Amino acid sequence: MSGHSKWATTKHKKAAIDAKRGKLFAKLIKNIEIAAKMGGPDPSGNPTLFDAIQKAKKQSVPNKNIDSAVKRGGGLEGGGVDYETIMYEVYGPQGVALLVECLTDNRNRAAMEVRTAVTRNGGTMADPGSVSRLFTRKGVVVVAKRQEAREVTEDDLLEATLDAGAEEVNDLGDSFEVQSEATDVVAVRTALQDAGIDYDSADIQFVATMDIPVADPVAAGKVFKLVDAVDDLDDVQNVFSNADIPDEVLDQLED
Repeated sequence: MSGHSKWATTKHKKAAIDAKRGKLFAKLIKNIEIAAKMGGPDPSGNPTLFDAIQKAKKQSVPNKNIDSAVKRGGGLEGGGVDYETIMYEVYGPQGVALLVECLTDNRNRAAMEVRTAVTRNGGTMADPGSVSRLFTRKGVVVVAKRQEAREVTEDDLLEATLDAGAEEVNDLGDSFEVQSEATDVVAVRTALQDAGIDYDSADIQFVATMDIPVADPVAAGKVFKLVDAVDDLDDVQNVFSNADIPDEVLDQLED
């Protein structure tokens, strides 16, 4: 049952290497605003908002910032912004594919900034559909192995989540990733809670159906340079890729 989600592992390690807390805070706050706007400001009746808040708290976003974002998004406080979601499709070094997810209040600005970052860092913009067909939407719940009262195992996760729709468990090193159909992510998250297992995040993500190996450190560095350039843009919320970068190459890049 256990698999190895290549980009998930890469992103997980990369985040530990170069966590940009201020930038991360802004993205988490934006997610909360959107969730509150779409489903209302009550987390108990809005599972997307519940999970967005949970993820922000796990990253130590101050409660006052979270509360303000909920109020703005839910129309309870002034200052809210109308965002729209846009996906850009990109080819990078070695033929690696990237899906770039933006939340923006200015479509023209987002398009210009993404295109500039891509072309300046060895990538090319792809035709709509040429990259997205290489990915599928999945529910993704991340669970830390070491928790306050216990050490969580793969068997613990399978026992708790199989009946809720879990399809695959991936080892990310110090965490597990539980994948399901996108429509089952709340059921999987709830099953973990019912089993007394804490989780770090529960999201709907784009998971590659075919990985592209990038074993050369120079090429891997170019991929990361492109991902970093795009990921640093204010309008970009997520970057998904089918890059398969071996652990030893990641370690070389970290050094």
